[in-house]
Amino acid sequence: MKQLKLVLIGGGTGLSVLARGLRSFPIDITAIVTVADDGGSTGKIRHEMDIPAPGDVRNVLAALSDAEPTLEQLFQYRFEEDKISGHSLGNLLIAAMTNITHDFGHAVKELSKILNIKGRVIPSTVSSVALHAEMEDGEIVIGESSIPKKHKKIKRVFLEPADAEPMNEAVEALRDADLIVLGPGSLYTSVISTLCVNGISKALVESDAKKLYVSNIMTQPGETDDYTVVDHIDAIHQQLGRNVLDFVIANELKFDEKILEKYEEKGSKPVLYNETELKERGVELVTGKDLALISENHHVRHRTEILAEMIYEIALQEISTIEFDPDQLKSTRHGDRH
Repeated sequence: MKQLKLVLIGGGTGLSVLARGLRSFPIDITAIVTVADDGGSTGKIRHEMDIPAPGDVRNVLAALSDAEPTLEQLFQYRFEEDKISGHSLGNLLIAAMTNITHDFGHAVKELSKILNIKGRVIPSTVSSVALHAEMEDGEIVIGESSIPKKHKKIKRVFLEPADAEPMNEAVEALRDADLIVLGPGSLYTSVISTLCVNGISKALVESDAKKLYVSNIMTQPGETDDYTVVDHIDAIHQQLGRNVLDFVIANELKFDEKILEKYEEKGSKPVLYNETELKERGVELVTGKDLALISENHHVRHRTEILAEMIYEIALQEISTIEFDPDQLKSTRHGDRH
């Protein structure tokens, strides 16, 4: 049986959680991860060493690692001592390995071996880049962490230096993929920031792979205020210059007033979809009542195992060379759950 090749694109918590959910499936995973973060430990290391942001890369490495749980825990350990307060050991190891190898991409490869990860983690670029946003009123905001704080509608985002190039491995993975998955995660500062790297968007558009977007369940204050699923898709297509998405996974679960009020206090609301508008863009909706998980403290999250099954099913159904029994899979496309 042919092993499916999945490429994940993005960053933040969403990408690492999805990677962890998919690692148990018989698939070849490549994660292309944004390196434009400039906050916290990552920001300090970038300022001191002028290297790409290690934080999102660290999270995905940990998520895909088959190393002993203690080693993964060590990699994610965050110091509290004054001089290195806030730094995770993983970020420091990536920085140290970059100094040793003199190459950020090679450093990630070496740490991938140490952590015995399933699949590959590839930085979107090995250049130290800064994310910029042009707001609808014309203001240019510099820095990934500064963009949402403006609470303005984003017109577009771009990287400086603008000539940052992707690693060859990232371009090859996109060309060879069976399914390319964008998200979940911050729309502009995780997903689209990765697409801003020269060569990434081109390879994605030209790839024969099916393209899937995993929509966020709730809007992100200062970044996607009042956005619908279609607004997210339109923003991605604007960056790519073409309508290429084949599928979107979106939430259909309705939330009670207590949860809605909790999120409204933070300036967030559910990301809603309109199936007619999606069809007009040629995007097929995949959803289900079990997709969203509401935690004890009323936080809304994707149910990782269901999301991973949905993605695996889409990949299987779209690869005609593979025989499979759809009855063995728990997840289903929109319409079969009702």
